[in-house]
Amino acid sequence: MMDVLTYAWLGKPIWMWIGFHALVAGLLAFDLGLLHRDKNHEIGVKESLLLTAFYFGLGLAFGGWIWWYIGPQAAQEYVTGLVIEKSLSMDNVFVIAVILTALGIPRAAQHRVLVWGILAAVLLRGLMIGLGAALVNEAHWVLSIFAAFLIYAGAKMLFSREQEEGDIRDSAMVRFLQRWLRVTPELHGQRFLVRKTDPKTGKLATFLTPMAFALVLVNAADVLFAVDSVPAIFAITTDTYIVYTSNIFAILGLRALYFALAAMVDRFAYLKAALALILIFIGAKIVVADTFELVHVPAWVSLVVTLVLLVGGIAYSLWRTRGGAPEHGAGEGRAEAGGRA
Repeated sequence: MMDVLTYAWLGKPIWMWIGFHALVAGLLAFDLGLLHRDKNHEIGVKESLLLTAFYFGLGLAFGGWIWWYIGPQAAQEYVTGLVIEKSLSMDNVFVIAVILTALGIPRAAQHRVLVWGILAAVLLRGLMIGLGAALVNEAHWVLSIFAAFLIYAGAKMLFSREQEEGDIRDSAMVRFLQRWLRVTPELHGQRFLVRKTDPKTGKLATFLTPMAFALVLVNAADVLFAVDSVPAIFAITTDTYIVYTSNIFAILGLRALYFALAAMVDRFAYLKAALALILIFIGAKIVVADTFELVHVPAWVSLVVTLVLLVGGIAYSLWRTRGGAPEHGAGEGRAEAGGRA
């Protein structure tokens, strides 16, 4: 049995993968089963900030373990990846807020959508990271493609003209899904599925509720945002374990972060420019350090640059919006889930 646990899979012993997933499962069970047994409990900003600090602190503690067990270089790469993923996930939070609001999901029920969304995101991110690792290991030049995409995505986010924010229910994706899925117009408590008579056939059929439809859209948005974030972390390290664990810890804190940021969406109207610059920097880092090998960029440099851009974007947003609403156009376009890709 011990021989099996020490067998290397994707560069690390199997026991490290099993242990990490056991930790994730325990955190989700603790969060959903103990902290939020009351389905009608609404998470306030204070509780959200405390949970965000808890998950981020736990993520940093895991980085401390990586430092002790694997080494300081791996720990630096992990923390840098965690900060980058957490930063990029902030734009995802705003899109999730638009989806849940547009579909009329009550605040007390949003936690349930987000928890199941996290479970699905863990699986989807795992698949995307596994695919990315296979591509990078097979052909290192794939990183150059990642770099080009990151620079393009960042430039598009930074310079493209913002479109007016519309009702997400009128988007092409929503219309397409509603055409092929049975969706009830009204909520049924916090249930995802209900059995009712299909007006087209007159027979009993299974329908999605708006809760389930929101879950589908939230995960679709996460996949679109992962198209940016997964190449971004591969720019820092190609160690699959570091890439995966930093991604998952960023996702675990996303639900808690949502309830803090969703209440202050308008105060972060200028954050998108900072996130765009982070993407451009990471793409440029691949070009100079990996494609042309002009200079080595340590992980700590990427971490410092990311923190400076993120803190600067947050501070500037809070300063510019301190007197009320941001200038016209500053916060538009958040409803577009595909706005970065």
